[in-house]
Amino acid sequence: MGSELINAIKLNTEALFANADIMLQTCDLDFILCDMPVWKHVYHMLHSCDQWYINPNEYTEPDFHEPNLNSLDIESEKTLSRDELLQYLGSIKAKIMNYLDTLTDEMLYDIPSGCTSNRLGLILLQFRHFYAHLGNINATTIMETNKWPRVIGTSGKSGKSTEGLYE
Repeated sequence: MGSELINAIKLNTEALFANADIMLQTCDLDFILCDMPVWKHVYHMLHSCDQWYINPNEYTEPDFHEPNLNSLDIESEKTLSRDELLQYLGSIKAKIMNYLDTLTDEMLYDIPSGCTSNRLGLILLQFRHFYAHLGNINATTIMETNKWPRVIGTSGKSGKSTEGLYE
């Protein structure tokens, strides 16, 4: 059983989480983007990845979750801190990397229980969704600071300097 595709997915998933870590360290969580604070956009992005990357039908909400906390259409009483979001990011990364360690290339064709998409489709869906939100959040940082948050490629390095959080 081959693992060339899985290895490519792992490499790109590691970069995805590294870019999210940099975004979380550089963004203003209280900045209002489309009527919601950035922390809520971050949580929406992370929650979706947590729920949909593996199988949305076999998912358990994190302990701190409250109804609609992940919704970008409904305000929340609860607020999440940078530390809470970084901790959640770390737990999602561990969960997903462990999942990827169980897969072979052939398993990417499999459709998880209750899903209409195969494993590869679910993974690609989250890459698209995650990076759309990450880009929007990084844009708020650029607007506020006139600095570009560093972006890690699959090599583990940004296109420019790898020192610090900004290009």
